[in-house]
Amino acid sequence: MEEKKNVNQISIELKEDVAQGIYSNLAVITHSSSEFVIDFVRVMPGITKAEVKSRIILTPEHAKRFLMALKDNITKFEAVHGTIKQVEGAGGAMIPMNFGGPTAQA
Repeated sequence: MEEKKNVNQISIELKEDVAQGIYSNLAVITHSSSEFVIDFVRVMPGITKAEVKSRIILTPEHAKRFLMALKDNITKFEAVHGTIKQVEGAGGAMIPMNFGGPTAQA
């Protein structure tokens, strides 16, 4: 019997340099009427300048699919590892600039 190919499958290639990943501890999200832009930034303690490490541009429809996929994955993560702690500050969530460790002193 002949096998039917699933026409909805695609082959995804992950190149070695991309597989290394880019560390980011801040995401800045902006949007227009036709796209969402997510800039991934690396903020380091004691350094007043931060660099965008990667930018992803999504259609509004794809941004919503991404949101739903992220929510699903967070739910699965928390079911195994427990609730993810949120750090709240004035004006909403903020990055703990001491990265959870003691404050450095000279």
